[in-house]
Amino acid sequence: MRSTSVAMPLDQPRPAPGHGPESVLEAAGDCAFRIAPNGEIRAASQRTRRLLGAQLPLEGLPLTAFVHELDGAALRTAIVDANAAAEPVLARARLRCGDGFAAFELRIAVLGEGDGLLVIGRDMSAQLATEERLRHMATHDALTELPNRVLLSDRIRMVVANARRSGQGFAVATVGIDGFKKVNDGLGHTVGDAVLRQAATRLRRAMRDSDTLARVGGDEFVVILPGTATEAQIKLVTGRLLATLQSPFELEGHTIYLGASVGVALYPQHAEDDHGLLALADAALSRAKETGKGRALVYSAREQGPPQHDISLEAAMFSAVREGEFLLYYQPIVDARTRLIEGFETLMRWKHPTLGMVPPVRFIPIAETNGLINMLGAWALRSACAQLLQFEEAAKRELYISVNISPRQFRSDKFLDVLDEALTLSGMAGNKLVLEITEGTLMVDPQHAESILGKMAGRGARIAIDDFGTGYSSLAYLKRFPISVLKVDRAFVKDLPDAPKEAAICSAVLDMARHLDLSVVAEGVETEEQLDWLRQRDCRYIQGYLTGKPMPAHVALAALQDNHYTALLPPDRQGTTP
Repeated sequence: MRSTSVAMPLDQPRPAPGHGPESVLEAAGDCAFRIAPNGEIRAASQRTRRLLGAQLPLEGLPLTAFVHELDGAALRTAIVDANAAAEPVLARARLRCGDGFAAFELRIAVLGEGDGLLVIGRDMSAQLATEERLRHMATHDALTELPNRVLLSDRIRMVVANARRSGQGFAVATVGIDGFKKVNDGLGHTVGDAVLRQAATRLRRAMRDSDTLARVGGDEFVVILPGTATEAQIKLVTGRLLATLQSPFELEGHTIYLGASVGVALYPQHAEDDHGLLALADAALSRAKETGKGRALVYSAREQGPPQHDISLEAAMFSAVREGEFLLYYQPIVDARTRLIEGFETLMRWKHPTLGMVPPVRFIPIAETNGLINMLGAWALRSACAQLLQFEEAAKRELYISVNISPRQFRSDKFLDVLDEALTLSGMAGNKLVLEITEGTLMVDPQHAESILGKMAGRGARIAIDDFGTGYSSLAYLKRFPISVLKVDRAFVKDLPDAPKEAAICSAVLDMARHLDLSVVAEGVETEEQLDWLRQRDCRYIQGYLTGKPMPAHVALAALQDNHYTALLPPDRQGTTP
């Protein structure tokens, strides 16, 4: 994720007499040039000459002769700027390396009067490749390499925008494999995964180049069908999708007969955004399975009605706020070496009198939509800060509390007031508070994010990126924003240590965090093998069912008072925890 060479800082004092600019070149960067004010090369390091593979002398040639033609203008502008600037100027350019090009970050600074400019280059190829791998993992299904739900929503929004301009409708179809459960139950998940990969290949072949196929989980796929809006078009396309999955699957000596059902939602008749279209296509799929399977149904409000579960749940939420049905649970965040509890993540729960514990995945999106999340989030932040004081009193030492901040909370112009109130009422120091924010929330409006994060950090609060690696995964924001903590998503942890791709990504994140002086919390740790793997790679903090499920405050207090966490240590290490 970083260059193996370290560039010499350009603000260091100039070399002592007897050590001229050429000696600096040999000690600096992955490549280094001394150039005239007009950009002509006066000298280059031996490493640079080998990198460029230049057979002729470089002196007298313009530096732009060795960069990609598309980067030449930007580099010339950077050289002009550097001549007039007191600080180094940064530029990105692709340098010719042998028969190809490699991406470099160039720092250009004035050496001194009459000495021209010093250009130090850092090879960005490894970092850019790592970013691209993380971005791909965040937007694609690991099993089938198809787009996942994140990328699917983005593609639907693009098609909606095109449809609004053209006035042409389109369809979203959800495809569910009928009887897939019997494959996993009878033949095992290995065969089941092979069926899903083969199904993905078949569906892809049955589609047009303009269509998008995604896997959204389990045995369900989603197809975006631009320009498909009439009854005849839908019948033709869905018939093709059904037919492609009716043929038997031949795998590991087994002949497997399955089939599929399809649900369809139309833009703009049924919904005008990605969430609505996916929800109604899924409702139509459920109806198709309920009424016999092996068929395609277009969503019908008359037959299926609106999604009543959301409407009734929303009404119940307003009542729940009045009745005090929302609770806070706390999941320990522990030191991977000692298993000492260092802090807790605060998690919101809803205990409904008849529905029981309502999962956050059901009520949080509704609260985000109707604005209740601002009130619930403010309550959670105040309560968590006050609760930390009780936790510290029980533990007889300092701890910290981590609180999730929703996208709507983060965008609210009242959020800083809420934060100030929580800290003031509790009397808690800001540095004991970690605010967890997702990558997607930050990147919706990076300029606003930079401003608000700076003010949050000014109050002492630390900023954590929640579910790191599953959102935008652009490493640029790690430099731009005052980030302190990365929380590695459970998706990258759950299959450790036997998953090479996940292991590579976790190792890359840990290595990057070390060099950026960031803390890392690995989420979803459930086995001793996972913990050992992470500890051996200097992952300092872990969170998961192995060291503590989310628990009510009184259970967390008991765990702290009784040093309950020591029971989780291996027998040969019990009693050694500080």
